[in-house]
Amino acid sequence: MSTPVNVLIVVDSATIRAIIRRAVSLSGVAGLVHEAANGREALAVLEAAPIDAVFTDLNLPVMTGPELLRAMAGRDWDHIRRVIVSTDGSEVRRGEVRELNVRMYVETPFAPEMIRKALRGDRGADATQ
Repeated sequence: MSTPVNVLIVVDSATIRAIIRRAVSLSGVAGLVHEAANGREALAVLEAAPIDAVFTDLNLPVMTGPELLRAMAGRDWDHIRRVIVSTDGSEVRRGEVRELNVRMYVETPFAPEMIRKALRGDRGADATQ
């Protein structure tokens, strides 16, 4: 049996958060699942709860995904898997997060298998669905 993975989903759309939450629950490895609508809320969750994986959109209000990832880099959170889930798969956007310890870049719409791969520790420098 796999060790449960505590997840933080950072997406401003409640509908997309629900879709990701469903894919996380289907993974078979999910522990607690937390949600945030922007990077600032995400940082508060990260401070308060043990998190193993963050799934974040790039385009967020208040604090964007890349800003969140930069803020995480200055903390003791190197163990946290960082996964981008975004409709924007352009090379410009990928380049923006390439140096921010991102494990996977998942384009929406995505197959639930991509979320499972990210949670189970499969690594792809630029894995995309």
